[in-house]
Parts: sequence; structure tokens; C-alpha cells
Amino acid sequence: MTNREVIEKILAYHPDLPNYHGCDDWKCGNPDEECTGIVTALVPTVNVIKKASELGANLIVVHEPTFYTSADQAGWFEDFPCAVYEEKRELIDRNHITIWRDHDHMHFHRPDGIFTGVLKYLGWENCSQVDTDTGAFAHFLVDFPEMTVEELCRYLVKKIGMNGVRYIGDPQARVKSLAFVGHLFPGSFRKTHRDGTPCEYSVQIIQSLEERVDVILPGEIIDWTVASYVRDAVQQGRNKAMINLGHMNWEELGMKYAKDWISELVENQVPVTYVPSEDMYRFVVAE
Repeated sequence: MTNREVIEKILAYHPDLPNYHGCDDWKCGNPDEECTGIVTALVPTVNVIKKASELGANLIVVHEPTFYTSADQAGWFEDFPCAVYEEKRELIDRNHITIWRDHDHMHFHRPDGIFTGVLKYLGWENCSQVDTDTGAFAHFLVDFPEMTVEELCRYLVKKIGMNGVRYIGDPQARVKSLAFVGHLFPGSFRKTHRDGTPCEYSVQIIQSLEERVDVILPGEIIDWTVASYVRDAVQQGRNKAMINLGHMNWEELGMKYAKDWISELVENQVPVTYVPSEDMYRFVVAE
């Protein structure tokens, strides 16, 4: 089975996206080389590439960019040299690694292909539901046994394999519901009110906190909308919190789940291994 044949099986598994022209594509390597093994990873970091080579795998299926740009082109096309890119590319080529990015297709699954895995490996697949769907992101609501904000943070850190976590909230506040919500930055997931006026996404999340959930777990964030609302709510004595896992940690377990369904697609003809990309952040704790 070639690398290309593996990806053809993956694309057949995904929803069809007619006339698709996006980031899901080959990033480097030889699609027609015989596949010796598959690694699933959120990001093809240097350590992930080295681990794939140690495992004898030559195909890495990833969710996020390989080469540091939003366009995520198959190379480096800026008007200045990038030594980090060059060394990483040499490592990829020397080990005959082929990389395929699977991002948009995973998120077009309903339920979302990434967050199905996140919920599964957090142990919440049987206590969650899809609330609203923006067309680009579905909100997953989770009801869990009541615990403190600090206990919830520690649970997430352990399950995902993080070095720590930032959060807004009273650590001893007791909470029992949360929502995975989309990126909280200007212009994200634009919608309109019934009268046609713009509806800011962050305001929709505030409504969820007012009416339904105690905690939100967002993707990318800014500080002056929902984060400021949560801080004020906490200072008023309300049991509200925002846990900022970070975009990469937020989706990590989705690629652990990808290992499961890709193994079924290839009928175990080649080994499939999930390799964590690992938390990129370290924390200095105030004394």
C-alpha cells in the first residue's frame, strides 16, 4: 500500500468537499512510495519526525501546519532564508518522510472529527452533546460530576499531558458543566441577528455562560471580550471560569483518535501509531 493509497482511503472516509482548494494536501515527501508505517500527530514537530523515523514509519498524518505559515504551503516561500525550516526539511528528506495535512476534512465531520476524539479520551463521550453549529465549529456541551475549578484544571492537564494551564476563576468554585467553543478573536465565526445586524461571536459565548454553562474551553483567545466578562463574573462571586488550554493542546486528543479510525481503514496492513506533539509551553509560577 502506497502513501497515496492510504490518503485515498482517508479522503473516502471523510465527507466529500466538492471543488476543495484548501490546506489539506501533501506537504513534503513522496506520495507514491510504499507506506512502511503511519504516525498520527497534531503537529509534525522535529521530535515527532524523529520518533516516526525510529518507528520505521514514513507517512505522518497531521492536523496543523508543518512550516510556520497560515497558508501552510509545501515549502518556504518568503523573501528571507529560514535556517529552522532548512534544517527541518533536511531531517524530513533524509528520513524519507511524507507528510499529509488533514484539517478541514476532519472538522467537516458532524460530529466534528477532532472533538469526537477529544471527548472520547477525556472520558466525556457519553455525557456530551452538540449545542449549536456555526457551520465552521460545533459547540460541544459537557455535563460532568461536580468538582472545583482547580480539580477540573488538574484533570485536563493529566488527561492531555500538559505542563500546566492558564485559567480565570476561583479555584475552589464548584462547577459541573462546560462548553468547548471556537476561537475567541475579532471576526471569528461571523453571524447576524434576525434583523440583519452583526452578531459578535464572543457575545454568543457570553450568552451561553449566562444561560447554560459554568466553564468554557476556547481555542485561540483575546483578552478584552469573553475573558474580561469571566473575570468580572468571578469578582462578583459567580461560579464561572475559562480554561485556556491553548489551541494545540485543545485538539491534541483528536489525533489520538485518528490513530483508531485510520487503523481500521488500512485494516492493520501497516502499523499506525499516535505520537503526542507535547505541550510547547513551560510555566514560571509566581512566588
